[in-house]
Amino acid sequence: MKRITIDPITRLEGHGRIEIFLDKKGDVEKAFFQVPELRGFEKFSEGRMAEEMPRITSKICGVCPTAHHMASGKALDDLFHVDPPSPAKKIRELVNSAFMAEDHALHFYFLGGPDFIVGPQAPAGERNILGVLGKVGLEVGKKVIDMRKRLRSIITKQGGRVIHPVCNLPGGVSKGVTEEDKQEYIQIAKDAIEFGKFSLQAFNDIVLKNKEYVDVIVGDIYKHKTYYMGLVDKNNKVNFYDGDIRVVDPNGKEFVKFKPKDYLKHIEEHVEEWSYIKFPYLKKVGWKGFVDGEESGVYRVAPLARLNVADGMATPLAQAEYEKMYEVLGGKPVHNTLAFHWARLIELVYAAERLLELAEDDEITDPNVRKIPTKTPTEGIGVVEAPRGTLYHHYKTDEKGLITKANLIVATLNNSAAMCMSIEKAAKGLIKGGEVSDGLLNMVEMAFRAYDPCLACATHSLPGQMPLEVNIRNSEGEVVKTLRR
Repeated sequence: MKRITIDPITRLEGHGRIEIFLDKKGDVEKAFFQVPELRGFEKFSEGRMAEEMPRITSKICGVCPTAHHMASGKALDDLFHVDPPSPAKKIRELVNSAFMAEDHALHFYFLGGPDFIVGPQAPAGERNILGVLGKVGLEVGKKVIDMRKRLRSIITKQGGRVIHPVCNLPGGVSKGVTEEDKQEYIQIAKDAIEFGKFSLQAFNDIVLKNKEYVDVIVGDIYKHKTYYMGLVDKNNKVNFYDGDIRVVDPNGKEFVKFKPKDYLKHIEEHVEEWSYIKFPYLKKVGWKGFVDGEESGVYRVAPLARLNVADGMATPLAQAEYEKMYEVLGGKPVHNTLAFHWARLIELVYAAERLLELAEDDEITDPNVRKIPTKTPTEGIGVVEAPRGTLYHHYKTDEKGLITKANLIVATLNNSAAMCMSIEKAAKGLIKGGEVSDGLLNMVEMAFRAYDPCLACATHSLPGQMPLEVNIRNSEGEVVKTLRR
């Protein structure tokens, strides 16, 4: 049996590898998506003061620290039994909206976009931001960098710093918005909306007008019929910061809608010995393995999933683009994995529109930005939508507010089973008769890249059950003994 290893996989956050095994005919018999790193934030949070958690958990990742900071802040509100003032909630959502917009831009232009802008089978040395700039020109590159820099300036000013924000406190935020800040944020938001429109037009011109790309997107190689999960507001519209969690089945019918505090009633986690990542599934359906369909508990999160579970977008420009996507792709739900890229740009526009709504809100400059907690902390759950999907933070403390247990279901983790399925299906569909090229292997990687995975966030294991496997080989490379823990 021939073995093909892609190590490291590229254009993602974190570390991972793909192991592909070919049979005697040269066809793919099995493919594994392995995550070999372990972070362990849940465990070493124990014994820390609860109010430190927004600063600790934001350091899980340098790409999506804002999302962890927001989920942690909401968990502390619940833990300390305090409801933040309305201006504080709006400031948090404003910061989160700026983050979602700039992070989606990062993925399209730097991580996922090269596969389409440069081409999936272009030379490896060109499938990167430099190759993108060679195609679209330096002026477009400058526009991308400038827009991300200005959006990140909002996080810096309100969050204290852009990489690991420090603004969220139990019951609110540490800093209000001045009138001068407000006017600056309004202009940034307006420019971000135009940037989102520009990005969607680029997607239309580069991808949708290219029949070869469209055939790849709508083809069977990158398609899985799964359940979908995401936050929705009271009108079942997409919301990144607050709401209920809605799940639809592979036919688009609502399967369940629940409050964040009830997440453990609906989500269970499965562990495999060959990876440090866990595999969440819908508890009421059950774990049936790495298969899709209505009988499987596998579900997906992130941009396409959020659009699939929602009845629409809460802002006008995003809603128009939402309608266009489903019209072009044949209605809801869309199961084509590569459509995550399109949905991500629609969300970029929504994030920018929502940022403008919040920046123009008169209440955003109200100085009442924190309510001091007075009750004994017990247990708290906070949920937001991160760029990569639904993010859960769950803390328990003693009466002194020291963490006794922390459970995190990070955004990428929800998609871990689906990513394994997507990689194996792509490998089986693309590699035939032993014909393997660099371009084909990149197309296998495209199966996980559409999810925009953040593997540094997603790696943990059940306490005391680290899925460690050691193979001892002889001089011929044959496995003579396997040790497992």
